[in-house]
Amino acid sequence: MLGPTASGKSEVALRFAEDIGAEIISVDSMQVYRRMDIGTAKAGPSDRARVRHHGIDLVEPSDSFSVAEFQQVGRAVIETASVPIVIVGGSGLHFRALVDPMHFRPHDTVVRAEVEQLTHEEGVTRLLSLDPGAADNIDLSNPRRVTRALEDAALTGETPTSRASSAERRSVTAYEPLFAFKAVALDPGEGLKERVTQRLDSMVEDGLVDEVHALAVEMGRTARQAVGYKELLPVVAGEIPLSEGVDAARRATLALAKRQRTYFRRDPRLKWLPWTNDIDQLLRSASEALRS
Repeated sequence: MLGPTASGKSEVALRFAEDIGAEIISVDSMQVYRRMDIGTAKAGPSDRARVRHHGIDLVEPSDSFSVAEFQQVGRAVIETASVPIVIVGGSGLHFRALVDPMHFRPHDTVVRAEVEQLTHEEGVTRLLSLDPGAADNIDLSNPRRVTRALEDAALTGETPTSRASSAERRSVTAYEPLFAFKAVALDPGEGLKERVTQRLDSMVEDGLVDEVHALAVEMGRTARQAVGYKELLPVVAGEIPLSEGVDAARRATLALAKRQRTYFRRDPRLKWLPWTNDIDQLLRSASEALRS
């Protein structure tokens, strides 16, 4: 059950999983952090009592938690499950990390630090000396991609060209999964802006600002980038008024939803359900699509 944020997918997935006796894996890059509950729209205790959830509350907000680490946790759940598994969330990369033959490259802080000392131009020159065809496979104008490619080459010997020609990359590009599955997606379309606004207002009423304030001093680099938290951190620091922070969070959430739409629309395996505000109808549509 996939789709942009605030599309209602979590509620539909919860009810569907409950109906069939399934468990849920959340594919949300920020729900892995403990105590980041309101702002990530994490399933609460009552929902988790109804259906067992995986992929949430895995690490502290001060920690980093990579997609590769999430992949290990999620695949272990899938491989050992004795009941059906429903994957639900808005992080397309985390979803594909579970179902597709994605291999995430190793990371080394020492090597990364050495590479980051290079200017962008020096990095491009070094990469092209290792891989003359790199420009055909990555965006050389993107410093982050150049740095990552150099780190990868140093640690594994793989270059952008060799990775692009691998069987794994061909399977990922062709959306060939590791195992058979069915996927449905929800998108409120033009109604998304109103849903985002209403949900954000409800989050603030439920104590989101207090949650951000309580976590601010211990949030690590990744957690601080979470949509909603990032925009409200200046509020709790007394740098901007609440109204300005909430407006910024609303814009950031809508921008996130746009990116999620773009990512998911590329995946030919997803069946997009006709949108309606009637959750019961969405559940019926999802059940029909997933059971057929």
